[in-house]
Amino acid sequence: MNWDQVEGNWKQMVGSARKQWGKLTDDDWQVLKGSKDQLVGKIQERYGSTKEEAQKQADEWAKTQRAENEQLMNEPVVPKR
Repeated sequence: MNWDQVEGNWKQMVGSARKQWGKLTDDDWQVLKGSKDQLVGKIQERYGSTKEEAQKQADEWAKTQRAENEQLMNEPVVPKR
């Protein structure tokens, strides 16, 4: 998933991001609004990561989101009875 998609779906995705980076505060999440640059900065600040490490974490998380989203899209829909 690219970051334009992350930003566009931020409200749906923030729960997963909160699980990934539990040290970020509610105020941090409100400020981020899906911005990769701001997320990277907050990861650096809260976890003491380098910019490169934080960018790698953010990119890997976005890839995971893409893979999970694709898996959901490929699951057959079972009609309710």
